[in-house]
Amino acid sequence: MLTKPQITDIREHLDNAQNPLFFFDNDPDGLCSFILLQRYIQRGKGFPVKSAPLNKDYFRKIQEFNPDYIFILDIPTVSGEFFEEIKKINLPVVWIDHHNMEKNKVPDFVNYYNPLLGKDFPSSTTYLCYEVVKKKEDLWLTITGSIADNFVPEVYEEFKKFYPDLFIDSTNAFEILYNSRIGVVAHLLNCGLKDKTTNVIKMIKFLMKVKSPYEILEKTSENKEMHEKYQIINKKLKKFLEEAQEQAKASDKLIFFEYGGDTSMSAEISNSLKYLFPGKIIFVVYASESNSFANVSGRGENVKDILDRVLQQGNFENASGGGHENAVGARIMKKDLEKFREILKEDVGESRA
Repeated sequence: MLTKPQITDIREHLDNAQNPLFFFDNDPDGLCSFILLQRYIQRGKGFPVKSAPLNKDYFRKIQEFNPDYIFILDIPTVSGEFFEEIKKINLPVVWIDHHNMEKNKVPDFVNYYNPLLGKDFPSSTTYLCYEVVKKKEDLWLTITGSIADNFVPEVYEEFKKFYPDLFIDSTNAFEILYNSRIGVVAHLLNCGLKDKTTNVIKMIKFLMKVKSPYEILEKTSENKEMHEKYQIINKKLKKFLEEAQEQAKASDKLIFFEYGGDTSMSAEISNSLKYLFPGKIIFVVYASESNSFANVSGRGENVKDILDRVLQQGNFENASGGGHENAVGARIMKKDLEKFREILKEDVGESRA
């Protein structure tokens, strides 16, 4: 994971930052990474990045908050334009991530920390941040963010000592996510992030001060919006999963599921399908009426190689994608979806999907 010098460096950056702004990925891993660091220094503001890459459109947040430090957490792609704007105002940048990345894509002035450079093995940004802060009282946040990103950290057994009733005996992250009470905490945070901005801000303020996961599991006036959103999304998710499972029965190797609506649940649907159909290649596509782009979430063995080949062969206009060996995300123009699907079916060797 992180080396001792890297941990020391990050702590020094945190100590020096008097008014930091944290940009974090809009999922439990990104959120828990931010909360761990914010609770460690007790200052700074966080802003979730809902669509990759982190680009110059987000620079207005820097103008709004006037920070003295920028932290980028669990975000695999940052546009060159964003970094150019940062460089103009000479702000220090700390970027902590666990996605596979080529070092030459990181500007020289950025303090970049990623143990997976040139490699790919399980990790989570939450766990990297926990290595920095090492606050035992926040161990539950580490587990929450990690299992939601398909990673079981080595401190999971230690977590059992503090919260045996939230623990299940497993080394499978998705099994823990879908069958334990700490998994419910992860789902609650994930659903909370999909709420309107005022409720997301309220949730973040709540998380900055909670002392245990039980305060999240119990519905109160301080977290009722999170619980209500959880109920709404769970109902929708159940409906989509039923439809996707019907499609899965009619396919040999590939599940290709497309849906719309006002809320993107691609990661949740694809993770659930991977848990239910571990041997299949899964691609979930969210195409809303209001956007010319579709968001794609892929899961399965060597799915990154599959996505890379499909994008290269299709040469799609303004398409982007990347991720881990067995979990990826992509952005494709809706007009290219049918072509994307046909090339994907051919690559996977699927005759029926």
